[in-house]
Amino acid sequence: MSLGSSELDLPCPAEEVDTFLSRPSEKAIEVLRSSEGDIIVLGAGGKMGLHLCALLKRALSELGRTETVYAASRFQSLRDASAFEQLGVKVLKGDFRDVEFVKNLPNCPTVFYLVGAKFGTSENGQLLREINVEVARELAFRYRSSKIVALSTGCVYSYVSPGSGGSTENSDMNPIGEYAQSCVEREKRFQEVSEQFHTPVVLIRLNYSVEFRYGALLDIGQKVFGGEPINLTMSHVNVIWQNDALNHTVQALEIADSPAVPINITGPDTLSVRELADAFGRRFHKRPRFTGAGAESMWLSNASKSHQLFGFPEVGIEKMLDWTAAWILEEGETHGKPTGFETRDGKF
Repeated sequence: MSLGSSELDLPCPAEEVDTFLSRPSEKAIEVLRSSEGDIIVLGAGGKMGLHLCALLKRALSELGRTETVYAASRFQSLRDASAFEQLGVKVLKGDFRDVEFVKNLPNCPTVFYLVGAKFGTSENGQLLREINVEVARELAFRYRSSKIVALSTGCVYSYVSPGSGGSTENSDMNPIGEYAQSCVEREKRFQEVSEQFHTPVVLIRLNYSVEFRYGALLDIGQKVFGGEPINLTMSHVNVIWQNDALNHTVQALEIADSPAVPINITGPDTLSVRELADAFGRRFHKRPRFTGAGAESMWLSNASKSHQLFGFPEVGIEKMLDWTAAWILEEGETHGKPTGFETRDGKF
């Protein structure tokens, strides 16, 4: 793939990026048309929760619907509760390890599950177990009478070569590291509840979502701009613009079933990290620096099934590169959370 360079402009004013990232697509709106009742987003305080809640509110408004969108979280990792309240989202603040908090969560026919622990867990296997496995079991059981869209990760797969086209939903699952293994166990908890109670579930294997302030593209672009070496060990990646990822996640409601249905969500291309760095270099008029040699295999996903079902992502790699570069040049605020995509041992 040839990654060129072009004029660097943001697609919206910097102060409106959250609104830009939470636009519902026509297809997502149509899927929600057939949903009924209130919606709850569990684990809403992380990287995608605010935009998902806003997208759901906007879609329901487009449909003339007045059902409640709930956001449940500790609201300690990234977003505080006020950002959700300003959108008209009903905030439920608490810890999912608290039995009483889980017991008192509202009954909702539609559930989006975004709960997960990843960063800072390499030395804390107990936290991974509590959040990614035990909480998943309790919340899956709590919402066994609902339709559940549960966020998972492409890290559940085995490593594959860049020339393979990426893992499909039927590929081997022999993941590297405790985090990835906990994600496999999280999926199993949803699968068990789905089979026991005939709960319709879809498992979203996402790899990787990016936006202006977070993601593998930002990590690469910042290093190119700052003159830092880019590690080429994980020589290729998949990315998808966060708004596309969210709309496909909402569309996945229509394929939730029992047994639980896995679906890969990412962009259509297997992207070379070196070529991505060179593309940023052309945009910044800087020569990228590199370290490490490309490994023979890594986490890569084939999302052709979701593209057939939901359509291709609207935002291509050139726009993602332009927008990320423009954000870096404008010194836009970031979440300050490197993805660690170059990590090969699965320790985050």
